[in-house]
Amino acid sequence: MNENLSQSQAIAHVQGPALILAGPGSGKTHVITERTRNLIVNEHIDPSKILVITFTRAAALEMKERFVRRMEGRNYPVTFGTFHAIFFTILKHAYGYKAENIVREEQKYQFMREIVSRLHLEYEDEKEFVAELLGEIGLVKNTGISLEHYYSKNCAQEVFHQVYGQYQEKLKKKRLIDFDDMLVYTWELLSQRPDLLGAWQQKFVYILIDEFQDINKLQFDIVKLLAKPENHLFVVGDDDQSIYRFRGAKPEIMLGFEQEFPEARRILLDVNYRSQSRVVESAIRLISHNEQRFEKEIKANRPAGEAVEFLQFPSQHQQNLHLIRQILDYRQQGISYEDMAVLFRTNTQPRLLMEQLLAYNIPFRTRDSVPNLYDHWIVKDVMTYIRLALGSRSRGDFLQIMNRPKRYISRESLEEAEVAFDVWAFYFYEMKQPWVAERIGQLETDLKVLSRISPFAAVTYIRKSIGYEEYLEEYAQYRHIKAEELLEVLDELADGAKAFRTYEEWFAHIEHYTRELARQQQEREEGRQGVCLATLHSSKGLEYPVVFLVDVNEGFMPYKKAVLPAELEEERRMFYVGITRAKDRLHLYHSSQVNGRDMDRSRFLGEMGLVEEEN
Repeated sequence: MNENLSQSQAIAHVQGPALILAGPGSGKTHVITERTRNLIVNEHIDPSKILVITFTRAAALEMKERFVRRMEGRNYPVTFGTFHAIFFTILKHAYGYKAENIVREEQKYQFMREIVSRLHLEYEDEKEFVAELLGEIGLVKNTGISLEHYYSKNCAQEVFHQVYGQYQEKLKKKRLIDFDDMLVYTWELLSQRPDLLGAWQQKFVYILIDEFQDINKLQFDIVKLLAKPENHLFVVGDDDQSIYRFRGAKPEIMLGFEQEFPEARRILLDVNYRSQSRVVESAIRLISHNEQRFEKEIKANRPAGEAVEFLQFPSQHQQNLHLIRQILDYRQQGISYEDMAVLFRTNTQPRLLMEQLLAYNIPFRTRDSVPNLYDHWIVKDVMTYIRLALGSRSRGDFLQIMNRPKRYISRESLEEAEVAFDVWAFYFYEMKQPWVAERIGQLETDLKVLSRISPFAAVTYIRKSIGYEEYLEEYAQYRHIKAEELLEVLDELADGAKAFRTYEEWFAHIEHYTRELARQQQEREEGRQGVCLATLHSSKGLEYPVVFLVDVNEGFMPYKKAVLPAELEEERRMFYVGITRAKDRLHLYHSSQVNGRDMDRSRFLGEMGLVEEEN
C-alpha cells in the first residue's frame, strides 16, 4: 500500500511522544505495523524493546500476523498483547502468578451469589443483580475512585462496602485475582518498587498503543510509569470513537495527552479509505456537533455513491418488513447476506426483527447475546398467572405470584404440593384474617377471567386489573430504579402477544423462538454466516458494504438515560461509529411507534442534514 503524507509522517516518527489521530478507515493498523517495522529495519532498534498494546486478544493476534507477514515470516521478538496480558506478565514475574490464579467468570458469580445470600439482599433477578454488582466493583477498581466516595446504584453505600470487602476477601483467601485487580496490583507494584519499575522500563522502551481513546485512568497511569524517562510513547486512536465510558474509559485522557506531554507531536490521518464520500460527509456533519473533541478535516478517498437514505415508518413491524424487502432486493443484486449489517442501540431491540427474519428464512448472526424476553422475571410472573389460569395448582407457581401484588399471604399457609383454593382460604384465613381469605377468593376469580381471554387481553388484565403494575412501581422505588424500565418489559410482551388469538398459538411461538435463540448462541460461537445484527458498541472496528441503522428515535439514539452533556456526546460518538461502518450504502430508519408508544425521530438526523433540525 502506498502511504499518504500523514501516514508516512507517523510511520517515520522515532523519538519522544506522538499522538496519532486516526479517523474511521484511515489505515491505523497499517501505520502501527509499518512504524514497528521502520523502528527495526531503518532505525535498528532492538525488537525486544518494542511493546505494542491493543485492547482485545483478537486485535493483538491480527496485528502480530500482519507484522510477521510484513517481515516476510521472520520471527522478531516484538511484544504484542492486551493491557491485561502485559500487566499479568509483570505480576507473574513479581509474584509467581499462574493462569490458575485468574478467577473464572463462573467463580466470580458464585462468590457474589454467596455474599448476596449471606447479606440477605433482596432482588428479583439474581443473575442481573450479581452482574450489576460485579460491574460496579470493576468500575471502582478501574477508575481509582475511593470506596468512600462511590455510591452504588444497586444497594445502600454501607452495604456495597460490605459486598466489595467480602468479595476481595474471598479472592485473597483463594489467591485469585480478577482482570481489574491486574491493573490495581501492577500500579501498586511499579509505583512502590523502583527497582522493578526500572527493569521493565529498560525492557519496554518503545511503546505503541492502539485504540488509545478507550484507555482508562489506571491503564494510563501505568503506561506513563513504563514510558519514563524517554517517553517514546506512540498512541493511536480516534477521540470521536470513544464509546466505553461505562467501562471506565475516559476520552479526556486522549484530549489531554498534549498537556501531559507538551513535546508530543500530533499527526492527523485525514483520509478515509473505507466509505464513499456521502457517508463521510454525513458523519463529519454529525460529529462536529460535539464540543469536547479535536477538530478534524477528514477527506474521503472514494467518490460519492448512493445518497444516505432516511425513511420513516408508522411502526417497528412495518420498518422491519421494509428492511427485509430491502435485504432481499440487495441479495437479488448479488450482494451477499454477509455484506449487510443491521445496527441497534441496545441488545434487546433485535427481538422483533429476529422473529420476522425467521419467518422469511433470512440467515442472520448476532454479535451480541440477545436476552430472551421470555426468560425475564417479569414475563415469568405473567406466564405463571396464565399457567394457574389454565389449571396449574402447583405450590411453586402460587408461591411465585401470590404476593405480586401484595396480598399478605404467608408461605406457611401453602403446605401441600397441590393447592386447593377452598381449603387454603378457609383453614388458614377465614377465621383469623377474613380480609386475606377475601383476597385469595379474588385471585381465584381473576384466574377464571384469565382462562377465557386472549393473550393480549390477559397481559393487560394482569397489569391493570390484578395490580401487577403497581407492584412493579413499588419494587422500582425500593431498588431506586426507574419503573418505566420495568413497564417496558410488559409493553414489549403485550405488543408481541397481539399477533396470537389463543394461548396455545402463543406458547408454540415462544417455544420456537426460545429454541432459535439457543441455536443462534451456538452458531455465533461457531461463526455462523448471514446478515449481521449488532449493537453500536459491538459494531466498532467492523465494516460492511451495506449498513442499516434502525429505530433511529429519541430515547434509543440518543438513549433515554443520557442526560448530561458528556453522556449526550458519547451517544453522538456511538451513532458516529455506527454510520461509519458503511462502505457503500447507508440506510437510517425511524419508527413512529414502539410497543404502542409514540416516538420522535432522533435529533441526530437533523445534525446529519437528512431532515430539518428541530430547535
